[in-house]
Amino acid sequence: MYNLDYLCDKLKQQGLQVHLETSGSHPFSGTFDWVCLSPKRKSPPKPEVFGKANELKVIIFDDTDFEWAEENAKLVGPDCYLCLQPEWSRMSVVLPDIIDYVMKNPRWHISLQAHKFMHIP
Repeated sequence: MYNLDYLCDKLKQQGLQVHLETSGSHPFSGTFDWVCLSPKRKSPPKPEVFGKANELKVIIFDDTDFEWAEENAKLVGPDCYLCLQPEWSRMSVVLPDIIDYVMKNPRWHISLQAHKFMHIP
C-alpha cells in the first residue's frame, strides 16, 4: 500500500536483510531479500508480483483452495518454495486434508502459524 523503496534502501544501508510477506494486491516497491506471496482470492496479486516471490503461501479454508494453490503455483518461478497453511479457525477440519495433499504432492510444504499456538496476537 506504501512505496517501500526509501525504507528498504535505509535498512539495506544498515546491513539488514529485508523480508516481506504480501498478498501482492498493491503495486510492488522496495528491494527485498525474501518475498513471501500469500494471495487472496477476493483481491488477487498483481501479475508482476509472482516473479518476485521466493515463497508462495496459500491459506486453505476448504477443498477448493487446493486448486487455487495450484493456479498460483503455475505463476511463480520454478525455485519458489510452496506452502499450504490451514486457515486457523478451520485447522482441525482442513489439516488432515493438507497433510494428505502434501504427501501426494511433495513439492508442497505445510506452514503453521506458530504465534497462534502460543496465543500471541
